[in-house]
Amino acid sequence: MKLLRTAFIIFIFSIIACGVNAQKRGAVWCFELADFSDPANIITGTSILKSRGSCASISDTSGNLLFYAGYDNDVYINGGGAFINGEIISHNHTTMTNGDSINLQLWYREVVIVDKPATSNQYYVFSIEVTSNNPQGLFYSIVDMSLNGGLGEVIQKNVQLENFKAVDCLSAVKHGNGRDWWVIFRRFNSVSSPNNDYYVYLVTSTGVFGQPIQNVGSLNSTNLGEISFNSTGTQMAFINYVGLIELYDFDRCTGLFSNPVNISPESSQAPWPGLWSAKFSPSGNILYVTRIPAVVTDSSRLFQYDLAAPNIASSQLTLWSAPWSTTIDQLKMAPDNKMYLTTNFGQVYPYTDSMYNYINMNLSVINSPDSLGTACDLQQFSFYLGGKRSYAGLPNNPDYDLPALVGSPCDTLVSQNELAGAAAIGSLHVYYHPAWEKAFINASNLKGKTGKLLVYDIQGKVVHSEPLRIQNGYYTRDLSMIGRADGVYLVVVETEQERLVKKVLID
Repeated sequence: MKLLRTAFIIFIFSIIACGVNAQKRGAVWCFELADFSDPANIITGTSILKSRGSCASISDTSGNLLFYAGYDNDVYINGGGAFINGEIISHNHTTMTNGDSINLQLWYREVVIVDKPATSNQYYVFSIEVTSNNPQGLFYSIVDMSLNGGLGEVIQKNVQLENFKAVDCLSAVKHGNGRDWWVIFRRFNSVSSPNNDYYVYLVTSTGVFGQPIQNVGSLNSTNLGEISFNSTGTQMAFINYVGLIELYDFDRCTGLFSNPVNISPESSQAPWPGLWSAKFSPSGNILYVTRIPAVVTDSSRLFQYDLAAPNIASSQLTLWSAPWSTTIDQLKMAPDNKMYLTTNFGQVYPYTDSMYNYINMNLSVINSPDSLGTACDLQQFSFYLGGKRSYAGLPNNPDYDLPALVGSPCDTLVSQNELAGAAAIGSLHVYYHPAWEKAFINASNLKGKTGKLLVYDIQGKVVHSEPLRIQNGYYTRDLSMIGRADGVYLVVVETEQERLVKKVLID
């Protein structure tokens, strides 16, 4: 059989046609076996991306593709099973310099790209290992697009942050300051040893920083799942293959999850529900979930949940039920406010050269995803892939253009003096000494003469407030934290002319 040469899809959504004002860095989608331009002008072609699932891409602010990443399955197609086989690929569809051998497997949500805050040319490519024993864990590589005439180069590769098997659910969301990032995934122990561990990393201009492990929500016992955020980044949905559907509130300032709401528990026995993908509608009021069949006699389905209903579980509607030969797989919202989903033909991988049909040569589209029931206008197999084919995955791109939470306690978490070219702008530093149980607060270059010191807990409640006096632009304070519960706090210095915020962790 001739080797499959996978390609990629490019969505470039017209700002005029779709009424979108900004969303350009995530508008180019690269995935699997298809290649096209905007929906009105499909362009076919090939790339070197070869993957049934895991892939990610990023463009510049004008919508021009910068690079993408995915799994090179040549080894798999030839009968091998190597795990360290990911690629980072330049916009001219050649492997980027040093972009080979990325720690990445043949799963579905193992890679995510985020820009390095306060830089114009560097990017992090995060990846996880789901089933490999060596290596395993969470990794990052750094791409510098200023090198090689704009084609980029991987200047650091496979830097290991964790050393354990992961759930196939890597995700990222913008920090509340609109500049930094939260990168999130879950740990997988074994089916017999479930956990509710969430691992969160903060990505700033100065590096990647692990946060305290969060034990929240239901136990997870499988390595196949998905983490999805709503359009404001303030709510998260987690699903897994064995039936768990759970909602959480997410604090973009502190990176903390809270208030888990269980819609569906894990199933205790096979055949498993086979939940595959979950995505919020643009308003965040509706959740769409897909499932694949566990046995030949079962069907694949697309569900819709009304998140405003008194009983969310009871609001479930089945929008589509398809036979074994058609698996309803990955969901993704696009910048045109429509939801796209892949369908796979008979769970076959890789396809034979002759296996072309309406199932794998089209995406299905939910044209009005904020509407309940048939009003959502699901059009099956309605988006032609220009003669190419898809499998079970779509790009694992976060919302690159999610803005800051204006007016929140952390919308100035990163002070402006960290930005290039700024000078003489107030800065705030906070250091907690665990032995003395004190927070040492130092602020400089402050405007004004008087102000207020505030301390917020993770719920946004003011737990300390006092007036402050500024002398020659400086303010210092040794603040006792005795009796404060472990966790993240926000220290705020407010004057008549500015507000500076920093985090402090007590543990």
